[in-house]
Amino acid sequence: MDTVTLSLLSLPPVPVRTVSASASTSSSVPLTHSYSCSARQRLSSHRTRLSFRNHSSAVPKLTVTCGAAVTEINETQFKDTVLKANRPVLVEFVATWCGPCRLISSAMESLAKEYEDRLTVVKIDHDANPQLIEEYKVYGLPTLILFKNGQEVPESRREGAITKLKLKEYVDALLESISVS
Repeated sequence: MDTVTLSLLSLPPVPVRTVSASASTSSSVPLTHSYSCSARQRLSSHRTRLSFRNHSSAVPKLTVTCGAAVTEINETQFKDTVLKANRPVLVEFVATWCGPCRLISSAMESLAKEYEDRLTVVKIDHDANPQLIEEYKVYGLPTLILFKNGQEVPESRREGAITKLKLKEYVDALLESISVS
């Protein structure tokens, strides 16, 4: 993939407005002439250059990855995957821009692998599935909800980041409460 490198030295002249008590004037001072030679060299060093993979935007694209154990589903798959499932399903509502969602993604992967014989773990993107977000009143991210027999298990909803140990305790307590061993 090509990388676009932006350097501060290639910027156009910066307009400077000087305001005094009696009059105001506008002028344009080139940015490259306002630095000493050593400062110019520091600015052009590889440490101060910005690299972006996406040519259309200066904002890096972040994703919440999904491994083999966690399946990402959408609104059209929700009914068959979650509501008609013959075993408990832990639904994780996430967003690509959500830092805590990215923090717990590895813990969710580990949990999904460890409990794969008793529990299905799915991930739903908040931004791509607004009807589910509204229907299940997801206000904070990440949100975890356990479903069994097509219904949300009472007291199963959890919002925010969670450690791997606390996540395991949370799931163990939920599975015990619905008698899944």
